[in-house]
Amino acid sequence: MGASFANCRNGILIVSPDLLMIQSATVLIVDDEKHTRDGLRLSLEDDFDCYVASNAAEAMEYLRNDPVDVMLTDLRLGEDDGMKLLEQALAMPRPPVCIMMTAYGSVDTAVEAMRRGAYHFVTKPLNLDEVELLIKRALRSRNLEQENQALKQQVERKFSIEGILGQAESLKPILETIQQVAPTRATVLIEGESGTGKELVAKAIHNLSGRPKAKLISVHCAALSPQILESELFGHEKGAFTGAQDRRIGRFELADGGTLFLDEIGEIDANTQVKLLRALGEQTIERVGGAKPIKVDVRVVAATNKDLAKMVEEGKFREDLYWRLRVVTIQMPPLRTRKGDIPILAEHFLKDLSSANGKNYKPLGEDALPLLMSYDWPGNVRELRAVMEHGVVMCNGSRIMARHLPDYLSRPGGIGWRATSTSPPLAVSKAAPELPEKAPLDIHEMEKQLIMEALERAGNNRSEAAELLNMSRRSLQRKLKQMGMVRKHRKRVKPAP
Repeated sequence: MGASFANCRNGILIVSPDLLMIQSATVLIVDDEKHTRDGLRLSLEDDFDCYVASNAAEAMEYLRNDPVDVMLTDLRLGEDDGMKLLEQALAMPRPPVCIMMTAYGSVDTAVEAMRRGAYHFVTKPLNLDEVELLIKRALRSRNLEQENQALKQQVERKFSIEGILGQAESLKPILETIQQVAPTRATVLIEGESGTGKELVAKAIHNLSGRPKAKLISVHCAALSPQILESELFGHEKGAFTGAQDRRIGRFELADGGTLFLDEIGEIDANTQVKLLRALGEQTIERVGGAKPIKVDVRVVAATNKDLAKMVEEGKFREDLYWRLRVVTIQMPPLRTRKGDIPILAEHFLKDLSSANGKNYKPLGEDALPLLMSYDWPGNVRELRAVMEHGVVMCNGSRIMARHLPDYLSRPGGIGWRATSTSPPLAVSKAAPELPEKAPLDIHEMEKQLIMEALERAGNNRSEAAELLNMSRRSLQRKLKQMGMVRKHRKRVKPAP
C-alpha cells in the first residue's frame, strides 16, 4: 500500500482507518466471461474480499445471503440485463455501490446507468489500476456519506425535540425547559412572533408529558367570536342561546386527562377570561346555560404573539389570569436571530414537502442558500416552509435555484429585505459551528468550510477543532487527509535503533 494508507513508526506498522475499511470490503464481480471474472478477481483480491458470479441470478442469490460493499457488473450478461440487475441490487435493504462495465460503452448508456443509481461506468478493455482506484474511491465516498448521516442523526438527536429543529444557542434553553416542564402539571405560556413554532412547542410538551396517550386539544382563540369561543371552551346546554338545539361538550371536557392548547390567548374577551381563571384555579367548569360544576383534569398550554404584560398595564388582560398562565414562560426566538438554522430547516422542509407533493427530493442550488440567508423572515419558520414548498412545486430541474423561489425574496425594499441587516451575529454552538452565510451547497464543500472554520476558531489546534465539531481527533485527521490538507508521510521511516 502507498504512503497515504500506512507508515512505519519506531518499527511498528501504523494502519489508517481508511486502509482497514478497504481491506475488509467485499467486492462481487459479475460477468458472463470466465477469463474476465478470474482476471478481475486475481487483480483485486490482494486488497478486497472478492466473490464472482456468472449471471444475474447468481449475483442476486449472493446479495440476498451476504450483502457486499461493491458490485462490479457487466452491462450484458448473456441473456440477462445488467441494468435490471443494477435496479434489483439497489433495491436491497443494504444496497452495494454499483460500478457498471461494458464493451459497448456510449455516453447515452453511461448517463442511463448513472441515472438509475450506478456510482460509475467503465468500458472494456479494462484498465485494472483504474478499476482498483475507482473501487477505493467509491468505498471512501460511501464511508464519508455514512459518517455524514451518522453526524446528522447525532445533531438531530441533540438539537431537536418533536420536530423542533436547530442548533442555535437560543434554542438550547428552550429544549431544556421543555424537557424539564413536560412531566409536570405546570401551566406554560409560550410567547413569540407568529410563525416561530409555538404550536410545535405545545405538542412537544404534551408528547413528553405523562399523558401522551390522552388527547391534545387545540383552540385558536382569535378565530372565534366571544360567544362562540365561550361555547367552544366550556360547552353549552340545550337552549342556552338561540340556535343551541342540543347539548355541546366543550374543549375542556374533551381534553380531560390530556392537554388543552390555547393559541392567541391575548384575544379572549373579559367574560371568558373570568371563566378561564376559575377553570385554571379550581379545575372546574360550567357549560354555558348550565349550573352544575364539572370537574376536569386538564393541563393548559397557552401561546401569544402579543405583549401580555403590556396588555395587563393597559387593563386589556386580567392580571390574576396573567400570573395563572405564566407559571413557566418560553420565549420563542424569531428566525432572523438564528439564521444558522436555515440550512437545517430548509433541507428538512424540502424532504418533507417533496414527499407530500409527489416530487423527487431536489437539493438547493448554489445561488439559493445565500438568498435565504440574506432575507430577514418576518413570517419566521412558517414563511420559510412556504418558500420551500414554492421551490418544490416550481422547480423543473435537478436543483432548486433562486429563480424557483418567490420573487419577493430578492426584491430590495420588500417586507423582509433590509439594506443593512439588523440581525445579531450568529451564535456559535460548542457542539457544532454555525454554518457561514455563504456556505456552499455541495455537502463536501460545506463540510470543508465547517472544518476550516473550526480550525480557525481553535487557533489551528486540531484537538480543540475536533471537539467543536463533535468528532474524534482521528476522524478529523482522516477528513483533512481526504481533503488534501495534510502533508503526506514518507513511504519509509527508518526504525529507531
